[in-house]
Amino acid sequence: MERSKQIIRVSLVGIAANLILAAFKAAVGLLAGSIAVILDAVNNLSDALSSVITILGTKLANRPPDRKHPYGHGRIEHLTAVIIAVIILLAGLTSFRESVDKILHPSAASYTAISLVIIAAAVAVKFFLGRYVKAKGTEYHSESLVASGTDASFDAVISLSTLAAAAVSMLWKINLEGWLGAVISIFILKAGIEILQDSFNDLIGVRVDGELTRALRDQICSHPEVHGAYDLILHRYGPEKTIGSVHVEVDDTLTAREIHALTRKISEEVFSSFGIVLTVGVYAANTQSPEIAALRQDVDAVLANYPQVQQIHGFYVEPTQKRATFDLVFSFGADVPRLYEEIRAALAQRRPEYTFDVVIDSDFSD
Repeated sequence: MERSKQIIRVSLVGIAANLILAAFKAAVGLLAGSIAVILDAVNNLSDALSSVITILGTKLANRPPDRKHPYGHGRIEHLTAVIIAVIILLAGLTSFRESVDKILHPSAASYTAISLVIIAAAVAVKFFLGRYVKAKGTEYHSESLVASGTDASFDAVISLSTLAAAAVSMLWKINLEGWLGAVISIFILKAGIEILQDSFNDLIGVRVDGELTRALRDQICSHPEVHGAYDLILHRYGPEKTIGSVHVEVDDTLTAREIHALTRKISEEVFSSFGIVLTVGVYAANTQSPEIAALRQDVDAVLANYPQVQQIHGFYVEPTQKRATFDLVFSFGADVPRLYEEIRAALAQRRPEYTFDVVIDSDFSD
């Protein structure tokens, strides 16, 4: 709840700053007849609208889970970022069309000292506003705020370019308004496309940061009973909610009571340290024997011929049934069906007395 309040507070600051800047820039642009300055004012209005949408999206995303949405509504924040990106793209397309028209039909722009002072003030305001909003967005894990802050930083650079063009117009009577407007449009479009790509990636689902997954595995494997952590899968339902699962390898001599205590302890520690709801499954590990160790060496020798195999885990042998089971993780792009059949055939040829149950697994995390 505190996070939502902070995001809304930052957005309100952005709305106020952008409305003030839009009013000043529009007045200067109309008085000077500058399409670049007017387009800059329109961009400030779109920034203010983006902050309004950020507020609405934050409020909707903060609604509690219900029967239809048991994971909550946190992903609405990703949709909010998509809407902001679309607004930025529309603003960029509009400004580009107007700029091309200005290039084809140029008209002289007149600047005054006061107009240049206002533009210079706008540069400073947008620079500090961009840094502030982006820093807060990073602090509160808000895509919308980061997008708004990045856009504001671009605006500062664009306004600085407008100031430079005004100086050129005053000193050498060269009209760069249309060309400058086109450059502004390209920056706006580029920012919109990047934000849209990032938002779609979050909606589709992206690989979780390797630093986080490695820290999780280290935490889990810190328990002496755990020989390894595998199949770590994490799903994000908004910036504040992550749910996942993992398999831990433990001795097959542990009792159900001991496994229950261990898995509950791991889940509680992960939630306390990382805020992640984690379900813990179990792989049994054989109490080592020369026969099983020799079998594992033979399996590893076969797999060494296939560089597409990234990992083997969950290896367990039922000696009385002569049955070995394990999971294989293949690299992305590998011809998995063909490799699967080749590996099974190679294992059967090397150890015909055993049955091998090979499960194809996926490379979900580092």
